[in-house]
Amino acid sequence: MNSSTHVSWFEQIGLHDRPHVGGKGGSLGELQRAGIAVPPGFVVRTRAFERLIEALERESPVRAQIEALRAEDLDATSACSRALRARVENAPLPSGVLAEITSAHAALCRDDAQTALAVRSSATNEDATDASFAGLQDTYLWVLGVEEMLRKVRSCWASLYSVESISYRLKHRFPEESVAMAVVVQRMVNARTAGVMFTRSPTTGDRSVVTIEGAWGLGSAVVGGEVTPDRWVVGKITGEISVRDISDKAVQHVPAGASGRGSAATPHGEPASAGGIETCPVADELRRAPCLSDEEIQALRTIARNVERHYGRPQDIEWAIDRQTGAILLLQSRPETVWSAKETSPAARPAENPLAHVMSIFGGRR
Repeated sequence: MNSSTHVSWFEQIGLHDRPHVGGKGGSLGELQRAGIAVPPGFVVRTRAFERLIEALERESPVRAQIEALRAEDLDATSACSRALRARVENAPLPSGVLAEITSAHAALCRDDAQTALAVRSSATNEDATDASFAGLQDTYLWVLGVEEMLRKVRSCWASLYSVESISYRLKHRFPEESVAMAVVVQRMVNARTAGVMFTRSPTTGDRSVVTIEGAWGLGSAVVGGEVTPDRWVVGKITGEISVRDISDKAVQHVPAGASGRGSAATPHGEPASAGGIETCPVADELRRAPCLSDEEIQALRTIARNVERHYGRPQDIEWAIDRQTGAILLLQSRPETVWSAKETSPAARPAENPLAHVMSIFGGRR
């Protein structure tokens, strides 16, 4: 598949392309190039977003309007957010952009209009080691048809101007000129089971284990906190399962049906509208049953080790198991930040005079 000015396929990109494809897009490309299975897809590059903003800027300011805001003025931020989101969502796509995205959609779906897609925001500052935009922009699941996909691409761009995202940038003083949005478009995984895993313990920081969390259905129920997932702690080298916490998984996220429209997962994880996915009860016989077999746990451990080895640092990974094929697919891998930040932060600020502490001790003995 050929790259173009505004579209790149996963196999053509990697982490070095993050300024143009965002954190999520760069990660998915990097994983595929490393031989890790991911759902196929492409990225609408930041150039498409920038062309849209350039067209809007010719009418009235966009970035300068945000930079004029004060972080503590929530009313002004909310009003600015509403206006900018509406402008982006209703703006026509620039010439060339529409044709390239439409052509990529046809290639990905093989001209099958009923192919379900995920449309996911991929901000350029997302998953940075010193600050993360992850979770501040929108993701849309089970999107059907080219027109709906195009609408969701614009909605992802518009989510860069949500109140949460604008406030975050103001607080951290990110210059608006450096912020852009790419959009990932990829085939949906009709997941039997999905979840997250960490290549170090999220509770203790232990790097000798992999912690796996999962539940029935799509992973949005786990990420959004609607279900308490099953949890396993596995020795990274030995494969010994030292912890098995099997929860009562009362609900799951599943496709709403072939006729449903795409449904947004908001920054807080809940579906924003009826359509693409829905919450339904888990069958009684599965509620307390483990959602993974021991063989699948070991397969996930192996994948986690391979991903960590490739990146050279601990990772936070989203995964899904296809309902039909049983294949394990990765949906995202990002650097683990909580424990890594603790390790890089100094335990104490050095004294201006290294002798001051010693002198105070001896001075106290007089």
